[in-house]
Amino acid sequence: MRVSALSPSNSAGGLTILLLLLDFIAPAATVKHENFKTCSQSGFCRRNRAFADHALAPESNWVSPYEIKENTLLLQNGILTAEILKTVPGRTEKVVLPLNINFQKNGAVRVTIDELKRTKGDIVLRGESKARKERYNEAERWALVPGWDVRDDKVVYDNQKGQITLTFGPELKYKAIITVYPFNVKFERDGETHVVLNDRGLMNVEHWRAQPPEPEEGKEKSPEDLDGGWDETFGGNTDTKPRGPEAVAMDISFPGYEYVFGIPSHATSLSLKTTRGGEGAYEEPYRLFNADVFEYIVDSPMTLYGSIPFMQAHRKGSSVGVLWLNAAETWVDVVKEKKTKTDTKTHWVSEAGQLDVWVFLGPNPSTLYKTYGELTGFTKMPPTFAIAYHQCRWNYVSEDDVRDVDRKLDKHNIPYDVIWLDIEYSDNKRYFLFDKLAFKHPESMMKNIEKTERKVVLINDPHIKNTNDYHVVEELKSKDLAVKDKSSEIYEGWCWPGSSHWIDTFNPAAIEWWKSLFQLDKFKGTAKNTFFWNDMNEPSVFNGPETTMPKDNLHFGNWEHRDVHNVYGMTFMNATHQALEARDIGKGKTQRSFVLTRAFFAGAQRIGAMWTGDNEAKWEHLQAALPMLLSQGIAGFPFSGADVGGFFGNPSNELLTRWYQSGIWYPFFRAHAHIDSKRREPYVAGDPYTGIIRDAIRLRYTLLPAWYTAFHRASKDGMPIIRPNFVVHPDDEEGFAIDDQTYIGDTGLLVKPVVAEGVDKVDFYLADDEVYYDYWTHKIYQGKGRKDYSAPLDTIPILMRGGHIIPRRDRHRRSSGLMKHDPFTLVLVLNKRGHAMGFFYHDDGESFDYKQGAYINRQFMYNGSLKTLTSRDLHKDRAAGAAYKKVAKALQVEKIVIVGASNSLDITALAKGKSKAKALLVEEDDGKIKEWEASLSYTAAADKDHADILVIKNTKLKIGNDWTVYLEQVGGEKDTPKDEL
Repeated sequence: MRVSALSPSNSAGGLTILLLLLDFIAPAATVKHENFKTCSQSGFCRRNRAFADHALAPESNWVSPYEIKENTLLLQNGILTAEILKTVPGRTEKVVLPLNINFQKNGAVRVTIDELKRTKGDIVLRGESKARKERYNEAERWALVPGWDVRDDKVVYDNQKGQITLTFGPELKYKAIITVYPFNVKFERDGETHVVLNDRGLMNVEHWRAQPPEPEEGKEKSPEDLDGGWDETFGGNTDTKPRGPEAVAMDISFPGYEYVFGIPSHATSLSLKTTRGGEGAYEEPYRLFNADVFEYIVDSPMTLYGSIPFMQAHRKGSSVGVLWLNAAETWVDVVKEKKTKTDTKTHWVSEAGQLDVWVFLGPNPSTLYKTYGELTGFTKMPPTFAIAYHQCRWNYVSEDDVRDVDRKLDKHNIPYDVIWLDIEYSDNKRYFLFDKLAFKHPESMMKNIEKTERKVVLINDPHIKNTNDYHVVEELKSKDLAVKDKSSEIYEGWCWPGSSHWIDTFNPAAIEWWKSLFQLDKFKGTAKNTFFWNDMNEPSVFNGPETTMPKDNLHFGNWEHRDVHNVYGMTFMNATHQALEARDIGKGKTQRSFVLTRAFFAGAQRIGAMWTGDNEAKWEHLQAALPMLLSQGIAGFPFSGADVGGFFGNPSNELLTRWYQSGIWYPFFRAHAHIDSKRREPYVAGDPYTGIIRDAIRLRYTLLPAWYTAFHRASKDGMPIIRPNFVVHPDDEEGFAIDDQTYIGDTGLLVKPVVAEGVDKVDFYLADDEVYYDYWTHKIYQGKGRKDYSAPLDTIPILMRGGHIIPRRDRHRRSSGLMKHDPFTLVLVLNKRGHAMGFFYHDDGESFDYKQGAYINRQFMYNGSLKTLTSRDLHKDRAAGAAYKKVAKALQVEKIVIVGASNSLDITALAKGKSKAKALLVEEDDGKIKEWEASLSYTAAADKDHADILVIKNTKLKIGNDWTVYLEQVGGEKDTPKDEL
């Protein structure tokens, strides 16, 4: 959500400040670059880039000034500790930097470097600051899961001639080779180097020292005291930096890797570009600094709303990754050096905190994501409604407006699950209070929406209006739960309400208080079908530097805001998440939360969903959305979406239609629009657009079982829900950079949305020689390479890869909740050998009973040689699974569709019109075996370029039972198995 006029403030001078702000926040054609720093305007980035230029200059003969003090080395309980000494020109005393290398049982390695003086508090703060003296070391509290520290107790240590080798990990297949001087660490797998820390000697820990006097006239400052290390001014705000310069930097190299991905969020390609200039390259580093960047530009390394400092390097046969665990402002340079092979060399720089790097050695994408998820957590299992269609704009202005939208969507047979209310629902921007005129009876509104199993989402931001007669701000002040300024007074800034204070959600007491505000008997008008949206939580401060709060503000524990900036939004999201799960909804029940956030950090995937912020109704923003969401997925946060239709502006009917056809493939699927945009609910466009959009949304609902199954896998092993080509085909070098098409979970569905104006065809890239079928016409596509696909406006480009089984629900309802008793269809997409396999997961979609085993988890396998389709139980607790199967006993498979039937079956008889062939169905139900027959319906292929279709009707197989479907009667005698699935 973004810019309009601010509400009047009750504070003195409010009108004057408001007038000064209007130019800053007025709608603009695009982002105002002058409001956000470049690297050259950020002192610590500028210093470290200059440092890198000096170190890498051919004439410099640079040697990194860091070395390990060998007699301090100690390996104990899976942790290597030592002291690193930093030599400072002109000083005899060396700076002591404690080193800690933590080896985890799963093969992940953590390298932390701190500063002894600061850890001991042996420094003097500038001014009268009450800030902490240590480097921030609590990012792990938010980013990593409880119990993450599972040490490798079998590390083998070898120290020879200034080189320490540690062998570790599963089957002792990894090595960390540490050079004492100059300090660096090489990580090997299978005898080959994959990651190197301080490879180019760019490590830089800015040690504490007192501020030097200004040099005499005619003399230059020492390189150690370049400008920007002390007071720094930008946009009229002066950052006092009480600890002085304290940046940390490290170069991280990936030898033999040409492609690197990750570090979202940026509106750029999936494959990260180089950042040191040249054709097609950026001049600026990628910036990670959560910021309210409205109407952001695309194809840019500029910072956006959230930050995940995880980078993946990939090549044929290998995937590795690093997590730069630092919550301060961070810049990342990417350089690719091509010799006989390409090496990617990155340079990471953060303003503050300890140097904290995690290394993951793969060896493949799935292992990498699982290992990363074991540390930062996997995406939470969402309630079912959360993955359906969400209808939103800023703003639905009244109860009558909500009722009208709800009614018209039903009238046009357009399903939806959630309607959203932006800030105008609140009483004069006072959260937790409904506007008394526009929303007189919110309880009735909630009940009306609940009749069709639908939900309402309300916005709640971290800024609290500073005004009289408002219980929330009064409690915030009296309980001392707000963010403080550098003088330890409650910080006052400006946001939507005008004068505002910010809740400090690093404070456990603030979280407990926040939780109390959401109780249904306290937040009058809300109900159990009310959920929440956290916006502006970067945090956005309209009159602050770079539209956020000053870095020398103070949080709980007296950590400076500079230390925790990138994790603040996640702490606020966490407080809301806890509040929803703590709500008393009656009868002792607990329901899963749903929270949407704009700002995020590593680990936020455990809490809810994110969206890409304030995009525009332009084709280039539609094009940018999929690469951005693919990047989120491989960085561990797959529950992601982009505003369908574009937030700012007015899309043409063609753009809106194509955006819906693309948006149904976003894990989080929401339409949203700015308050000044024209109404654009799906029914507004009129025919043929409304009908085409309705069909797209219905397709999303049809495939909800497949989406939910994909979410389940993501919640267990971190596999992205939408997957780029290199994840599905990790050895296909031609496809590593492809980011305009995606696979959906384990379904084999390959989609390539139309994202350009006036286009009526796309070219799919097929990475293998497997058979693919058009989802709509069953046309066959085969052979590695580009394939033309006709895509007029009413067609969504979808291919089905052979070898998969797709679960669907084919009956159209008004919401997902009304579908919960509907039967399923299984679509078998046979591969060249006549086989297929798929997965299905189901639970009640709302409670936490699945954690006690109340779920169905099945594997379907079709063996073309045996002509059998079997359903196998994957439940880990058979007793708990059996209990839930009784609850879900009414759920059935009503139809089985076999695409490419002749790849497995002799369909001669069927092709001649002998349609009385039967399928034998054998099901085990409560320990009893029962058999029956179902009829078959056959559709011959239109020609050799299309597949034939066999449908088994009225199967009435229970979705949770073990069963087998035998098709021998179709092909005559039972064949001898020729190969395995």
